[in-house]
Amino acid sequence: MNLQHQRIEHACASLKLDTLASEWAAIADHAASNEGTLADFLEQLLHLELNARSQRSRETLLKFAGFPGRKLFEDYDFKFASGAPRKQLNELTSMAFVERAENVVLLGPSGVGKSHLAISLGHKAVSQGIKTRFIAAADMMLQLVIARKQERLDQYLKRSILAPRLLIIDEIGYLPFGREEANLFFNVIAKRYEHGSVIVTSNLPFSQWASAFYGDTTLTAALLERLLHHAHIVQIRECGTVSNFMTAGSFPVIRRLTQGGDISIWVDVRDH
Repeated sequence: MNLQHQRIEHACASLKLDTLASEWAAIADHAASNEGTLADFLEQLLHLELNARSQRSRETLLKFAGFPGRKLFEDYDFKFASGAPRKQLNELTSMAFVERAENVVLLGPSGVGKSHLAISLGHKAVSQGIKTRFIAAADMMLQLVIARKQERLDQYLKRSILAPRLLIIDEIGYLPFGREEANLFFNVIAKRYEHGSVIVTSNLPFSQWASAFYGDTTLTAALLERLLHHAHIVQIRECGTVSNFMTAGSFPVIRRLTQGGDISIWVDVRDH
């Protein structure tokens, strides 16, 4: 290696241009043999460095996301889950809802692939450079309770709950929350309201969510008001079923009235 090469590598190291340092010589030889211009050579170098940085960024985001496995939208079996609204789900893969800080609620019985879809949307987000975090509802509650006991709740909220532009909370309703946990969950939704997107999955219709939140209908109503104000509700039915997961049960029935595009208002239908 001559002195010039050493100086170039040292400069690249100082500027943290790792890919450029290892690839510039080969690109220079290729440009020279093809009578490329200096502009062509520089463009190829910059393009290579940008691609490498983008790949490293995606790898970092993927590690932070904490997905339990690789679940892609293209692998979701719409033939098996014939009750899944394919058109609506396809529209969500654009990630436009994240840009508008809107939420997505995936509702349906066990076995229809709600978690698969949530993870797949998370992968789409990461591929677009969107900071994403996936966590099971029970795990999040455990971590929140521990953080509060250790007097570091604010730090945990900032790092793991508020920092991601997209927060995915899986399996709401599988395990009921106690009073403290219900309040903490409400705090999560309230702090992200109109600031960051949330995807949640649940096997419970909204009318039964109070049973998951310590039976507190007042807290549940306030939580749903914030979660559903700007939300896309995806109902996934088992093949052959026609039940409505949004309204089944005895808790106050709510439905969405759409006014002016994406603005959604949720009301008790008993009042109308």
